[in-house]
Amino acid sequence: MKNVYTKLHIAAALILSASAAMADTLLVKNVNGYTLDDDGELITFSSIAIDDGKISALNPSKNTDYDRTVDGEGKTLLPGMIDAHGHLLGLGSNLLEVDLRDTASSQEAVSRVAEYALANSKGLWITGRGWNQELWSDRAYPKAADLDAKISDRPIWLTRVDGHAGWANTRALKMAGIDKNTKSPKGGQIIKDDQGNPTGVLIDNAMALVEKHIPDTGPEQLNAQLNAAGQHLLSQGITTMHDAGVSQAVYNFYLRRAVEQTLPVRIYAMISATDPDLSKMLAAGPVRGKQDYLFINSVKAYGDGALGSRGAALLEPYSDAAHQRGLMVTQPEDFEALFNEVISAGFQLNFHAIGDRANRLALDQFEATFKEKGGKALRNRIEHAQIVAPSDLKRFSSLEVLPSMQPTHATSDKNMAEDRIGKERMEGAYAWQTLLKSGIAVPLGSDFPVELANPFFGIHAAVTRQDRNNNPVDGWYAHEALSVRQAFKGFTLDAAYAAHMEDSLGTLTPGKWADFILVDQDIFAIEPRNLWKTSVEQTWVAGEKVFEKQ
Repeated sequence: MKNVYTKLHIAAALILSASAAMADTLLVKNVNGYTLDDDGELITFSSIAIDDGKISALNPSKNTDYDRTVDGEGKTLLPGMIDAHGHLLGLGSNLLEVDLRDTASSQEAVSRVAEYALANSKGLWITGRGWNQELWSDRAYPKAADLDAKISDRPIWLTRVDGHAGWANTRALKMAGIDKNTKSPKGGQIIKDDQGNPTGVLIDNAMALVEKHIPDTGPEQLNAQLNAAGQHLLSQGITTMHDAGVSQAVYNFYLRRAVEQTLPVRIYAMISATDPDLSKMLAAGPVRGKQDYLFINSVKAYGDGALGSRGAALLEPYSDAAHQRGLMVTQPEDFEALFNEVISAGFQLNFHAIGDRANRLALDQFEATFKEKGGKALRNRIEHAQIVAPSDLKRFSSLEVLPSMQPTHATSDKNMAEDRIGKERMEGAYAWQTLLKSGIAVPLGSDFPVELANPFFGIHAAVTRQDRNNNPVDGWYAHEALSVRQAFKGFTLDAAYAAHMEDSLGTLTPGKWADFILVDQDIFAIEPRNLWKTSVEQTWVAGEKVFEKQ
């Protein structure tokens, strides 16, 4: 295995250090341009000069000749958006499998699965994602029997929208050997009925009981997933994304695609802490190509589950389930060794924590590790930081741990969050403005494919605290809303900072990559309720057009 890493790194170093193209100059003129400066202040411009893929000047001298000139036709030009938390191949898989997002009932979900099965009769498994029982009238978990009524000859595995629960048919349960005698694994739950029989829903670590039987994704599928996801993100104006948890196989796949110079978007990849080869990947050191298409210098660890499936770990019981406090996916006694290993290797640690208990445990361990090993300057992160005890909010700033947050989670969760945790605990929930005021950067993302990738949906949610139907009228806990500039910064400069890439990305200032988008409306001049309607017309990466709306 060591030789594989060595060869891949040598190839990456040799090929990624080469220039992607011959020197070329470009002027984009007649635009309504916005960017932040390196201090986060908003600046405007009407033209932008690009030399060999990087910004050379804003509002350059008119006496300069350029190899190419593009007329922006007065459209608004913005930096390429950076999604600070997504799942790239998960998105690609979603685009290629059955999509259950926005189904109104388990019956509708089953109908979609049946339609997909009919159109894809050769697959050994039927897989999909996106169901959410909180959107169904009965708000009840689905059952294997629902699927069995339509498809019983092939195993079915359907992941909940948040990725923290799965729904199997009986054939899949039998293949996994799950019956009434099967015990739930630590950090997971097999949902059972009153007679003790598995219903078909598995939560968090229990999901692996089925997933280990699904055939591994081969190179052809990986390529298809990456290409589909990349094109989708570019169409949404996303030029860089932080991939929250990649296996050793995906690590090697990304290296190969980077060497081939065929990565469709820039990727800041987080190594999965659960991968058996974690130590080998840490020992191989960071990877950063000269063209900044791939940067691997962080690890994604998993604290708890999600709020919707009551897997988020809470200090006190759920308000709507007095016997439950959620699940720790990584056990607290394992924190010290994990944190110390990752941070001692010089890698940033990005820790998934949604509930207030998981957030407190993570902050406690960061504090302990910093005292013992150092590493505060690594810009370690807590991914999601959704429900935080109010007394812990200021600890993010004091520990310099970045809360990496997803605005559309709040507007998606607003119908159930208060039911789950009660009004009192909402004081520390989705607390974007409070965290910003404490003096810490707040990088923003979507957590696609849990949420839709469109960054303007995220900016809209951050600014209005409303869904795209303008509900609730005055915003949901609106005191935590962000200004347009703050939300824009979260999807650009703060996201770049969270990846140690503010030297080359996040703003359109001289010396940085010319990653930008042209959109159909001025996000700083329109009514906030219309922010989500912003449409991307062109996307450019390193001074080359990679998407144009047809």
